[in-house]
Amino acid sequence: MRLPVDCSPLLKRVGVPRRALLVGAGALFLGGCTTALPTAPESALVAAPPPPPPPTPLMYAAMLNEEFLIPAVDTTKLDPRFWRQEIDYPTDEPAGTLIVDTPGKYLYHVLPGGRATRYGIGVGRDGFAWAGRAIVAYKRKWPRWTPPDTMVARQPELEPYSIANGGMGPGLDNPLGARALYIHEGGRDTLYRLHGTPEASSIGNAVSSGCIRLVNQDVAHLYDTVRDGSPLVVIPDPTMSHLLV
Repeated sequence: MRLPVDCSPLLKRVGVPRRALLVGAGALFLGGCTTALPTAPESALVAAPPPPPPPTPLMYAAMLNEEFLIPAVDTTKLDPRFWRQEIDYPTDEPAGTLIVDTPGKYLYHVLPGGRATRYGIGVGRDGFAWAGRAIVAYKRKWPRWTPPDTMVARQPELEPYSIANGGMGPGLDNPLGARALYIHEGGRDTLYRLHGTPEASSIGNAVSSGCIRLVNQDVAHLYDTVRDGSPLVVIPDPTMSHLLV
């Protein structure tokens, strides 16, 4: 490469070797010819896969040793604040009492020492219709469901499961689920039930039918720890006072 002007005298005066000038000019020439690498369009970028769901807690795993296999709870549909847990719960009620906090959507089984097991619940229309004090008269595994005649009158499609027809047999499709606790007041059936459900998303909500529902794993745990004759206290929901009878 030849320089357009003879700069030798100048280079000699400033002390810059001619070879260094030639190398520098070549670098500038090459640098001027380089271009940035093209970037992939944003639409072509692959999104990172979503993180895997957390493992199902053992208490909500499938229950295999049952008359009907109880599937694992889909905990992605059950808010963690409604997961079963033992908590501090000061109360004047004696150990063994069940307290249904209807507006809070919790059920407490009072334990000794100011503790309680807390369960998340869903509350159906019938669950808002009674409040007060009663007892757990008895409990059943895989119960039959016999809708009261008043319900059958409102929903004639339930006639095959009426009391006269023997009700609905046990199973996962039975509205009472895997367990049911039957509530009596003054020796009479209140028609109020604590029962199971496979519908995890209904826990913590007001649902269309039924009384007080727990996921099947929780109602099975409750069944095993509650004795017949245990006292029950139901705290009413003031916003549903029009349903009380």
